[in-house]
Amino acid sequence: MTKAAPCVTVLLLALSILLAACGAAARTPAATPIPEPPGWKLLWRDEFDSTAIDSADWTYDIGAGGWGNGEAQYYTSRPENARIENGMLVIEARQEKYEDSYYTSARLKTQGLQSFQYGRIEARLKVPSGDGVWPAFWMLGADFDGTNWPDCGEVDIMEYIGREPDLIMGTVHGPGYSGALGVTQWNRQEYPIADDFHTYAIEWKPGQIDWYYDGEKYHSVTPADLSGRQWVFDHPFFIILNLALGGQLAGPIGLDTAFPAHLYVDYVRVYQAADP
Repeated sequence: MTKAAPCVTVLLLALSILLAACGAAARTPAATPIPEPPGWKLLWRDEFDSTAIDSADWTYDIGAGGWGNGEAQYYTSRPENARIENGMLVIEARQEKYEDSYYTSARLKTQGLQSFQYGRIEARLKVPSGDGVWPAFWMLGADFDGTNWPDCGEVDIMEYIGREPDLIMGTVHGPGYSGALGVTQWNRQEYPIADDFHTYAIEWKPGQIDWYYDGEKYHSVTPADLSGRQWVFDHPFFIILNLALGGQLAGPIGLDTAFPAHLYVDYVRVYQAADP
């Protein structure tokens, strides 16, 4: 028996190495390819699967002052307001005293880092609920300098306001059709939008923008819809994600609106036409 012990020891050691190798292989599955919709080719993406927001793709708007809409929040770049968590971008609106504001949130943008002209711009999002919340996924012309809106153009891929829980909106703003005069389409559902994740997208080509909700087209705008006003959407745009509070569109913040409130972003993807 004393002679057999070394053999048993070697066998057990070999078996443990084999099991460890199998366990390591099980923990590192092959990456799942990003699906490409028919007719489209992936150009750029952020899956938010790292440990921090990528500063090569995203920067921040900082401050308060209403942002031209009477909004209540102070936008910060703090991790309390924007961070990566469980493979998602989390934008968190908080009810707290900060500077001269009583709410904080975040507004991320690709301005100066990533801009796109034409393609399919898509994100999978889960919006918060409650009166006064106003999350948005949108774009501004890359030539925006802080003074030339709406001439630079604005494309609202998705806007949601908590006081209309079954409604999302898609809109364009430009010279002579901005603010309340934007060319918009309401898209109502038979359930509260905030209950789950949904996919929001535009498909954009020269002279036309189409809006999609969970893969279904619900809106289209061309120069013919502008009644002779200038079409300003044939140049590069950058992407914005934000969670606003209150303001002219969202209305008062509800006394029963729960804080912190969260906008969850699973991914943002940009596709180009496979055969341009």
